Amino acid sequence: MKRSLLALTRILLGASLFAIVTLNGCSMLKENDETAAWSAQKLYSESKDAMAAGAWDKAVKYLEKLEARYPYGRFAQQAQLDIAYAHWKAGERALAIAAADRFIKLYPNHANVDYAYYLKGLINFNENTGLLSLIDNPDLSERDSKGTHESFEAFKELALRFPDSKYTEDAQARMRFLVNSLAQYEVHVARYYMKRGAFVAAVNRAQFAVQNYARAPALEEAVFIMVKAYDSLGMTDLRDAADRVMRKNFPDSRYLTGKAARSATWWKIWDLDW
Repeated sequence: MKRSLLALTRILLGASLFAIVTLNGCSMLKENDETAAWSAQKLYSESKDAMAAGAWDKAVKYLEKLEARYPYGRFAQQAQLDIAYAHWKAGERALAIAAADRFIKLYPNHANVDYAYYLKGLINFNENTGLLSLIDNPDLSERDSKGTHESFEAFKELALRFPDSKYTEDAQARMRFLVNSLAQYEVHVARYYMKRGAFVAAVNRAQFAVQNYARAPALEEAVFIMVKAYDSLGMTDLRDAADRVMRKNFPDSRYLTGKAARSATWWKIWDLDW
């Protein structure tokens, strides 16, 4: 009996000590939180100062506190957009896109929802700045243009839904750049396959560029690759059809210049170092 009472006493004492330590710890955390008594306006103002100073993580911390403490205040909605922007500038691309998507889902009719789409486009656009990123991975067959596609789709959504937005003109210009980049990407991959003798794969990539990116500058080379690849495969009918497309659409092409190039077998002289 005495042992049972002693054990119970120890358990109760331990629980009491744990509760005291926990309460003291919570109290200390609360005392150490400099923002505990800040108003929504103060939190927002401090977040703006942090962003101006390039302290993106600090800005996110203030904005998240603002959202948690004042979810229905006039600063809360703007805070969500600012969180997306701050994450982007901090290099947290996935978190930035998630924050922008959350804003679009929660406030589809918000006055600044056009900026949310624009920001999504910018995040992926800057992540895939044209073909400069090709240097990071020379094996083009293993590259992924997903980010470029997602950037294009975000800008496209902005242009379709908000044609009068102040961001639409810039978004359309970036869309044109992305179309050219995507076409160039396909041509680079097709060239990669040509170099390795994978002619069917080369045709597929070049054909995809022709079918999906009309009027992109890279299409001239795409058609040229199709002619060369079909010739290498011995598919003369398809080669001749691509040849006619080449002559009709690119009569001044560098591949068609010179007496030899204007001959019926002009493609045979172009043994380029792929």
